[in-house]
Amino acid sequence: ADVVGLNCHHGPYHMIKTFKHIDLPDHAYLSCYPNASLLDLEDNDLKYNNNSDYFSDAAKELVNQGVRLIGGCCGTTPEHIKKIKNVVKDLKPIKHKNVIPIETKQYKKQNKEEPSIKELVQQRPTVIVELDTPKHLDTNKFFDGIQALEDTGVDAVTLADNSLASVRISNIAAASVIKQKYKIRPLVHLACRDRNLIGLQSHLMGLSLLGINDILTITGDPSKVGNFPGATSVFDVNSSGLAEIITQFNQGINADGDTLRSNTNFSVAGAFNPNVRRLEPAVKRLEKKIESGMEYFITQPIYEPERVKEIYEATKHIEAPIFIGIMPITNYNNALFLHNEVPGIKLSDTVLNAFEKVKDDRDATRELSINLSKQLIDAVHQYFNGLYLITPF
Repeated sequence: ADVVGLNCHHGPYHMIKTFKHIDLPDHAYLSCYPNASLLDLEDNDLKYNNNSDYFSDAAKELVNQGVRLIGGCCGTTPEHIKKIKNVVKDLKPIKHKNVIPIETKQYKKQNKEEPSIKELVQQRPTVIVELDTPKHLDTNKFFDGIQALEDTGVDAVTLADNSLASVRISNIAAASVIKQKYKIRPLVHLACRDRNLIGLQSHLMGLSLLGINDILTITGDPSKVGNFPGATSVFDVNSSGLAEIITQFNQGINADGDTLRSNTNFSVAGAFNPNVRRLEPAVKRLEKKIESGMEYFITQPIYEPERVKEIYEATKHIEAPIFIGIMPITNYNNALFLHNEVPGIKLSDTVLNAFEKVKDDRDATRELSINLSKQLIDAVHQYFNGLYLITPF
C-alpha cells in the first residue's frame, strides 16, 4: 500500500494518541480521517460536535506525528475541511519522530489450580457432560444433577449458552455456583450471538475473576430459531474471532490492544460438526480454527459407530484432542426433531427406522437408546480419549 492509516470510530484525541505509537513507514504515507467527536444523543437526534477550530488544531498535531493525508469522517463538515486546509498549508512533513513504545510487559502467569481439559484428555480417557441450565428459576433438579455427575467422577460439566436461542439461566452464574460449592469443573460455552465486542470482553474478564478458565467458543444459533422472534443477533465476531480475542487476553491485552495488567489462563475449545457429506472441508475448517487459537474440539452428536472411525481417519494428523459427542435419543419424535430441525445433527435411516419400530413402547425405546449409546461409547474409546455426553432434556 502507498497510503496506510486510520479513519472513523474515534475523534482527533484518540487518533493522535494512537499515532504517537506509530513509526513513519519506509515506503508509504500515513493518513488520518477522524470523526468530528464522539457521537451524542440530543432530543432523540444523533449529533456530532460543531468543533472545526478544535479539529484544525488537532490536524497540526497529526502532522507532527507524521500524517501526510488528513481529512474527516463522520460528523465532519466543509467547515472542518476548510479549517484543516488553512492550518496545514504552510506546514512541512516531518522526516523523523520519537515513537512512544506500546507497553509489552509480560505478566507472570497466574498459578493454575488444575490441569486444563486439553491436558487431561492428552493424558487419559476423559468424560465431560453437558447439563443445560434451567429455563426457569427452580434449580433443585439441575444442582441435583451436578451432584450426581460429581459423585460419578465426571471430569467436567459443560454449560450451554442459551442453545437454540432459548432463554436459560446465565451459564456464568451457574458456573460460579458450581465452582464454589462442588468439586466438578465447569466448562462454559460462550456464544457470539448475544454480546457485542464490549460484552464479550467484559464476560471474559468476569470469567477470569471467578477462576473459570475452560471455555467453548461458539458462533451461536441465530436468534430467529428460538422462541423470541423479536430478539436480534449480534455477531460482531464468529467463534474464530472470539478465540483470537481470548488468545490476546492470555497475552495480557484486550481486543483493542490495551493492557489488561495481567494474563488470563483460558483454555479454548471449539465446535466440530462431522455430520456432513464430505469430512474433508469440515476438517479444513477445523484446522483454521486451530490457527485462531482453539486447543481442542467437541463434536455434534454422532449416531453411527462407523462414523467414529471415519472421523478418526480424517483427523488423525491433527494434534488437537477431539471429544466425540453422544446424546441419547428419548423417543421417535425426539429423533425426528433432532434429524430435521436441529442444526448440525443428522441421523441415518437405520437409526430412524429402529426408533420408529418401538415408538409405542417406552421401555423398548429406552433400551434401544441405551444400547445404541453403549455401542457408540465403545467405538469412541477405541479411537479417542475424549467422550462428550449430552443429557437429553
